[in-house]
Amino acid sequence: REERGFLMRMVVSFAGSICCDRNGFRSDICYMKGDVRISPATSSVFCYTNDTKEQEETTKIKPYTRKWETRVMNTIEELTLIRTSSSPHLHQCDVHHSVPAIFFSTGGYTGNVYHEFNDGILPLYITSHSYKKEVVFVILEFHNWWVSKYGDILSHLTNYPPIDFARIDQRHCFSEAVVGLNIHDDLTVNPSLMHRDPKSIVDFRNMLDDAYTPRISAIRKEEGDEADKDESGLRPISSPKLVIISRNDSRAILNQESLVKLADELGFVVEVLWPTRTTELAKIYRALNSSDVMVGVHGAAMTHFLFLRPGTVFIQVVPLGTDWAAQTYYGEPAVKLGLKYMRYKILPRESSLYAEYDKEDPVLTNPRSLTKKGWEVTKHLYLERQNVILDTKRFRKRLEMAYLYSVARRRREMMDSFAFL
Repeated sequence: REERGFLMRMVVSFAGSICCDRNGFRSDICYMKGDVRISPATSSVFCYTNDTKEQEETTKIKPYTRKWETRVMNTIEELTLIRTSSSPHLHQCDVHHSVPAIFFSTGGYTGNVYHEFNDGILPLYITSHSYKKEVVFVILEFHNWWVSKYGDILSHLTNYPPIDFARIDQRHCFSEAVVGLNIHDDLTVNPSLMHRDPKSIVDFRNMLDDAYTPRISAIRKEEGDEADKDESGLRPISSPKLVIISRNDSRAILNQESLVKLADELGFVVEVLWPTRTTELAKIYRALNSSDVMVGVHGAAMTHFLFLRPGTVFIQVVPLGTDWAAQTYYGEPAVKLGLKYMRYKILPRESSLYAEYDKEDPVLTNPRSLTKKGWEVTKHLYLERQNVILDTKRFRKRLEMAYLYSVARRRREMMDSFAFL
């Protein structure tokens, strides 16, 4: 898809051009070159051409990366792209930009951290990286809280403040624009699709490190922690750090205190995080970037595995009926990031549903027979109504493996640092 986009940008090399790629399963994307002018009042973007013989051409696009989901796409604002030879004086420019624009929407599922990264931040990174921050983001369905929440990241993707498409009171003009975002796969960056400047999900993660490090340093100073040994990697080799991502609603670990006690007995330094929509991402990044192991139950918060350092451990607790989603959305992407991924698939007796249904009920014995009926059944039964009671004797084996792996990894890192000196 990125290579096709590169070829289309080559095609769109003369003034007054619009070229769209609608072959992607996840998103459409259009490229505009020439005298590009925004008209928010009509939800339009004009591209003027000097060829008066050309007939006016229009095309429509919804710049959001869940093209196949009709229900959510019906909520996304549509842009009309117009190639015309009419007088550009009809849309006088108030602000001339010397850099390109990228148009995208933060509507849809924005508000869910998985979708915020998968449908927004990662595609934005993929689409904008080749511009080396010399690009302006024009956002449809603009949310101030989203810009604030992801400000640290946005500052590493663009040198310019984002534009709220619906509320601008001046007409902005560009010489080039990309409408829509490229997306590769779930929570990943595919270097083979990055034509001009191959990047991977590890490069994205390195960008996150650059983005959050200044804020983390400021937080430490605010707390008076000038030398935080947990974050500097100076903990004893025998004391790896384990972070538990806790849930407040469904799919909670009901015996979490027992899990904390078990991890502590094995020698872990344990930290419990309760991330919410308003938790500052830099604080979550700080905790996970300094950890050796992350444990959590399948759900949107598992997106935070992106904050783990490659080589560390991610243990995903997989409730009944969530096997495919857990593997597709988090397990496979975690491996691509270079994490040691450990899946813990619970037994029926470890599910809160065990107390509600007969032991031979398909809800417990054959979840696939129900999840194949569709998303609504899966959501209602297995995502919204299920909690987890870990068998600590069984789960202990995963923690022991994670502990031994982490201690060995830390020892190798220490030996490598000595060798370097």
